[in-house]
Amino acid sequence: QVQLRESGGGVVQVGGSLKLSCAASEGTIRNSAMGWFRQAPGREREFVAAISRRGGSTSYADSVKGRVTISRDNAKNMVYLQMNRLEPEDTAVYFCAAAPRLIISTSATGYDYWGQGTQVTVSS
Repeated sequence: QVQLRESGGGVVQVGGSLKLSCAASEGTIRNSAMGWFRQAPGREREFVAAISRRGGSTSYADSVKGRVTISRDNAKNMVYLQMNRLEPEDTAVYFCAAAPRLIISTSATGYDYWGQGTQVTVSS
């Protein structure tokens, strides 16, 4: 079992930056693909970014590519999402997820463990 907890969300103006963190406890994420997903009101959860077990491979949704960077520190059991040039469309609850069975995945169905989410609001 892995417990995930996101932090770092908040309210930011258009064009601003935020860095989300995901802390893992009650287990290790060292052997898990990790991902960030988001869900806006009235919309389905969507993929944002993913990183492979050792961090050698990353994948991004087209909507955030070039503005977002996913990274991880396996020694600290942490995953991060640096978001720059934020847009109102980025407003959502952001979730961290772990996929112990996969090397890397952009599909939510591949992830077994999820955090509670952190709210990101981009104001214009």
